[in-house]
Amino acid sequence: MAEKTDNTITRRRVIGTAALAATTAIAAPYVRGAYAAGKLNVAFWDHWVPGANDAMTKLCNEWANKEKVEIKIDYVTSQGDKLMLSIAAEAQARSGHDMLTMPSWYAAAQTDNLENSDDIWAELTKRHGETTASMIYLGKQKGHWIAPPAIPNTLTLPAVGRIDIFKEAVGLDLTQMYPAGGIGGNKELTDRWTWDFFLTAAEKCHKAGHPFGLAIGQTGDTANWVGAVFNAYGAELVDKDGKITVKSDQVKQVLEWFKKLVPFLPPDVFAWDDSSNNKALISGQAALIMNPPSAWAVAVRDAPKVAEQCWHFSSPKGPKGRFDPAQPSFWGIWKFSPNKAAAKSLALHLWEKGSVEQLVNGSHGYDIPCFGSLRNFKVWAEEGPPKGGIWNYPPRGDVIESVSGSPAPANIANQIYSQATMAKMIAQCTQSGKTIDQAIDWAAQELEGFMRS
Repeated sequence: MAEKTDNTITRRRVIGTAALAATTAIAAPYVRGAYAAGKLNVAFWDHWVPGANDAMTKLCNEWANKEKVEIKIDYVTSQGDKLMLSIAAEAQARSGHDMLTMPSWYAAAQTDNLENSDDIWAELTKRHGETTASMIYLGKQKGHWIAPPAIPNTLTLPAVGRIDIFKEAVGLDLTQMYPAGGIGGNKELTDRWTWDFFLTAAEKCHKAGHPFGLAIGQTGDTANWVGAVFNAYGAELVDKDGKITVKSDQVKQVLEWFKKLVPFLPPDVFAWDDSSNNKALISGQAALIMNPPSAWAVAVRDAPKVAEQCWHFSSPKGPKGRFDPAQPSFWGIWKFSPNKAAAKSLALHLWEKGSVEQLVNGSHGYDIPCFGSLRNFKVWAEEGPPKGGIWNYPPRGDVIESVSGSPAPANIANQIYSQATMAKMIAQCTQSGKTIDQAIDWAAQELEGFMRS
């Protein structure tokens, strides 16, 4: 997620530590107007985009006035993990907000405490069609939906490249490969946009003095983009049934790929934090990073000449497809809430098409609805500079939204993510003198430990 700290918007890791509990029981059907005491207490993520919270407050108050409900809204920052600590504290106390934002792994970790949301999802699917692979992976546990999807703080981390540097150093016009207003881009060019070609582009930009700004440390940004590469090659560490599968040709292939990439990156990327890639782009050094539009937004303010050259577009394609790193977010409704029906009613109101567009506009296109039918709003075509530079930020066409560590069961994938298992494997066989086989053997032992925890 993105935050504003000391005038710099950065992204913090979204990691969970609780193991995934058993699935919730099937909830009673949503009943309109069955609101206990006519009150609702909600907590939303405190958005870093100025004005985004105002759009949410307006929509909530409109719903409350119509439904005759007294609503109390808190905006809780994720700085210092305050939002995450609030989730844990309320779960333990079995008291607090009726509904609150739960980023990525946190909803899955609270499965046993959350009100079943099959009814909400049935309605949303009826309205908007199918949702994304990343939402299904984290939001559907043991065959049931555990929470309504959130709009704010649901994001992806696609490529953000410098138009001018790619033209000069690589001979590729990013605006032609992924034009604004198109669906899926120019097929002839996007077919060439593979992870193998990515290596060629990285080498050329490195020689031109503008290396790609890609962290390979113990950070959320690292886990996200590296996880997408692993998924693109079908390199699973643990399969969907919980079987350790790290000792595979696909994992070896990915580690060989990283051994080729690392020499073209800045030498300190293994020590980068989640602000380092942003700074690399804003300073004018990096030709490409993997990030939502937060770094570009700071450049608009602080380095407009850089911002004018930034273009967001899909990740490269691998043998198993084109995967963009994704971070879904949810509005968790507690089982112990006295106002579950009101919370569900509010969630449905916020997912009306007009409401969604207001929220997306309020975030200047940063927030991505988890339904493809809601990804053609004008904001993505009109925001700039350059105009249309974030049109391809929402995944479309052949792009699959990827959660790092999938398809492992969520409690195992969570640990793969938070313990930076993939990044440590890469570091071992590129920095520590170990062979690829030794790095894989180490990972297998780590994964066995995750199974016991």
